[in-house]
Amino acid sequence: MKDYRKFSLWLDDIGDTLTPRPPLPGDTEADVAIVGAGYTGLWTAFYLLESDPHLRVAMIEKEIAGYGASGRNGGWCSALFAASLDAMAREHGRDAAVGMQRALFDTVDEVGRVAEREHIDARFQKGGTITFVTAPSQMERVRGEVEEHAAWGFGDEDYRWLEPDEAAKRLRLSRNLGAAYTPHCARIHPARLVRGLADAVEKRGGKVFEQSPATAIEPRRVRTAAGSVRADVVVRATEGYTDGLTQARNLVPLYSLMIATEPLPQAFWDEVGWDERETLNDGRHLLIYGQRTSDNRIALGGRGAPYHFGSRIDDSFDREPRVFEELAHVLVDLFPAAGDVRITHRWGGSLGVPRDWYSSVGLDRATGLAWAGGYVGDGVAVSNLAGRTLSDLILQRDTDLVHLPWVDHHSKKWEPEPLRWLGINLGLRVTASADKAEARTHKPARRGDLVKLLMHH
Repeated sequence: MKDYRKFSLWLDDIGDTLTPRPPLPGDTEADVAIVGAGYTGLWTAFYLLESDPHLRVAMIEKEIAGYGASGRNGGWCSALFAASLDAMAREHGRDAAVGMQRALFDTVDEVGRVAEREHIDARFQKGGTITFVTAPSQMERVRGEVEEHAAWGFGDEDYRWLEPDEAAKRLRLSRNLGAAYTPHCARIHPARLVRGLADAVEKRGGKVFEQSPATAIEPRRVRTAAGSVRADVVVRATEGYTDGLTQARNLVPLYSLMIATEPLPQAFWDEVGWDERETLNDGRHLLIYGQRTSDNRIALGGRGAPYHFGSRIDDSFDREPRVFEELAHVLVDLFPAAGDVRITHRWGGSLGVPRDWYSSVGLDRATGLAWAGGYVGDGVAVSNLAGRTLSDLILQRDTDLVHLPWVDHHSKKWEPEPLRWLGINLGLRVTASADKAEARTHKPARRGDLVKLLMHH
């Protein structure tokens, strides 16, 4: 059996033996079968059973609940959505795009409400997100995001600019030219949330079968080596771990990696602040993301690991020494006082990326096949919205959620190999080179924005 604790700080710090639940014993029937016991699958099961306790819900999980991105992410329960407001408005109109964003604002709070009600110790603290400008070349991008949201009708209560002195009252970095701030994000302990959700689903009568890899998802049936689950509805909730269950060109797995320090002494926090435990990033092209954990570590993540040919995923891909070294450099660059601290954990995992960077949720009633995903790394809160939406779709409820602009969105397919491998890895390299060019010239490098434009659209 795998040592699941090694796959992230969060799984190591869970206070749980992570002993797998029993596997699927053989052929069975259910009203709803869900493949994947991560956030999306568990939220879907939770809301279905909350609405109708008599439903037979069976979950099929290859490893253990929370093995994938749900147990490895950066712990941002945010209102971020992969698709832009412009992209949603082009298809569905301005009001629909704004409505989607406001639904995500509420979703952050919904996660906290459920965690409190279900006594899930997710370490939920809603301090918001602070996006620093740490170099002059980032100013236009970061301030532009605040101005763009204002143009969509969002006020200072949702997004605002902080001058350097105001930003420093929240968090003191080595470089601070100002920051954007939104209150719509909470710091969480990802594994405590996902493992708590699994317990909540079981308490409501849901069945969670672990160590039961699905070999095929078909209309109204999930196949495994041990037997099949027949159900009126089959939900694919596998995100970046979809390899082999659908065409590789639907979602590609990109890897995001993280490091975490040892718990830091009070003297460190007296120097840097971070009392509200805001989630943290800055305006560079190649994303970084961080949090101050409940036990006073810094957990810092970033992109840059290569895409693997054929959309392959493998545990060995979670370890990319070059990226870990770059993250350690960023840590000390932003927090010089962390120069001598020990890095105790290094880990990573894959996230699911659709070709147009547009997350989606839907149900084909003719086949009984449902899905949600393509979160591009922003799935902690969005998966909750997905679970509520799938529950309404499955139960045929005509709610506001089933009319949001991501419902039944179908992304075009990624290019076949080797074009996919060449294009994605070239894009990653060019984006990284844009950050290096900006560090050298102190001027915006448009190549990073160009890559984003090409990759998204």
